[in-house]
Amino acid sequence: MPTSAAGSKPLVHQRAAPAAPHAHSRGFTLVELMVVVALIAVATAGVSLALRDSADSALERDAQRLAAVLESARAQARASDVRAVWLLREGGFVVQGLPKAEPLQRWLSDQTRAQTEAPVVLGPEPLIAPQRIALFTAERPERRLWVATDGLRPFELRRVPPGATP
Repeated sequence: MPTSAAGSKPLVHQRAAPAAPHAHSRGFTLVELMVVVALIAVATAGVSLALRDSADSALERDAQRLAAVLESARAQARASDVRAVWLLREGGFVVQGLPKAEPLQRWLSDQTRAQTEAPVVLGPEPLIAPQRIALFTAERPERRLWVATDGLRPFELRRVPPGATP
């Protein structure tokens, strides 16, 4: 009978042989597969947002830029006490009447087109008549954005025609 008294040799226990790998432990777990599917879904959503319709975003950039140019010219016309006029030209636009003559400013996109009923008068009076400019692309003329003012407020980008209810 083995004893565990001081000075005696420690007991040697027989260890069980390692268990054989189970046949069903190969492959992926359901959680691992769900994580992979979730990652693919997130990546797909990111790509679809990155590939937004470039024609629409280019038109929106042109409209925002035009609103900024019109407000800048309006401020310069008031400060210089001169009459400035925005005119549509082939491939772009010009602002005439400012002390520093600007050359033709081209649209950011070659597809951008504009339409207005009359030349847009920008000053020197602080209050101007309500005015609007419609922007659209050559590819999709039915998709329009408007840069407009009521004469008192700054020019701004609008997605519905001025005066229309959204």
